[in-house]
This record gives sequence, structure tokens and C-alpha cells, in this order.
Amino acid sequence: MSDNNDTTFQRVMGIFAHPDDPEFFCGGTFAKWAAEGKEIVFVLATSGDKGSNDLAVTSEGLVATREAEERAAAARLGVREVIFLRYPDGELQPTLDLRRQLTRLIRLKRPDVVVTNDPTARWYGQDYLNHPDHRAIGDAALDAVFPSARDHLTFSELYREEGLAPHKVKQVYLCGAKDPTAKVDVTDYLETKIAALREHKSQIADMDEMARRQRENVDPLFAGDGQRYTESFRIFHLR
Repeated sequence: MSDNNDTTFQRVMGIFAHPDDPEFFCGGTFAKWAAEGKEIVFVLATSGDKGSNDLAVTSEGLVATREAEERAAAARLGVREVIFLRYPDGELQPTLDLRRQLTRLIRLKRPDVVVTNDPTARWYGQDYLNHPDHRAIGDAALDAVFPSARDHLTFSELYREEGLAPHKVKQVYLCGAKDPTAKVDVTDYLETKIAALREHKSQIADMDEMARRQRENVDPLFAGDGQRYTESFRIFHLR
């Protein structure tokens, strides 16, 4: 596994299932790219309307809370635009409707890089089952990248009625990947990532414990080169 040094791209789209997914999975990378002047947009398929243990909370109230938290977190990272598709949390499926919406946004925003979840990751270790929404959004996003966004006859109304020309994404970064191929050094942006995560007050009960876990997650491969923090991806360079 090597550190990824390709910084030639300019436009990035992060496609995720829930508010807080961009920050937890790879907030340091987004902060680094934003600091380098890259244009980043987040697309969230759901607004996290099921993510609460409070029996008094309604889904409608939770949507407003979590969307506000995600916008504040994205701003901490330097991300200026967040788009919510408002599918029901916990019920996401890689449907043609979802793929069409993602295809439309890819053609509209024309990202060089798409970041999304690894749809093949069913579990991590022996103590965490991957959320089905994470797998669903990864599937839908990859299918939107290829071939849907590329081929003008797929969802042809996007070009015929909206004038959205086909677009070819150059790179895909899969986070939470089963078999990562590259790492991004985010040491200088760890505290920015933590600050963004602190905005998710409805989701993180103990902020100090969250920060401690983040700061203890040192990459052991850099032990001889000082304390370094990295985020891992499986990267595809599309032809």
C-alpha cells in the first residue's frame, strides 16, 4: 500500500448515506483537499432520520437536526455545498431512481473524483456489521459513475431535457475498503476532522472519548517517521 500523491484533480464529490459519514470515514482527507483549494460537494442520500436512541425524538425533528449538523461539520472541513436526497434512513436500496439522481448530479457538478463507500464490505473485524445503507450507496454511486454518467443514452432525458452532457469521472476513492490500495496522510488535518465530528452532537454522546479514539489511531507503518495519521482507500483510475 502506498501513499497517494496524485493531486492533479480539482473537483470532488463525496457520495454517502448519512450525515456524519463523510467526517467519520475520511474527514481528514476532505479537509486536506479543501485546504489545497479543491472544490468539494457532499451528496447525502438520507438525512439520518432513524439515528437516535431518544424515544421522544421524531424523524421530522431529527432530519432538521442532522442536516444542520452536517452543514456545520462540512463547513469545518472547508466543504461549501451539501446536497440531501432525503431517502428514508435504514431503507436505502441501489435503485434505478437513486442511480438516476446520482447520475444527474455527477453530470451537473462534473467531479474529477468521486468518493464513496466500498459496497463489498459486509463487516469489519468481529465486532461491527457494516450498515446496509453504506453498501447500498456504494453500489448506486459506482453504477452512476460507470456507465451511467458516461453514456448519453443512459437516462437520456438528462441530456435531451436538461442539457446535462455525459461526464467521465477520472478517479474513484472507496473508503472503508476491504482491500485498500493507498493511504492519504492527514496528520496536519486530524484536529480539523475532530472539530467537524464535534458538530454531530446528536450522534456522539462523549466528545472527549471520540477525540481520544481519533488521536490514538496512529498509523503503525510510520512509527519510525514520527506520529502520523492516515486514511485508507481503494483507488480506481478509470480509463
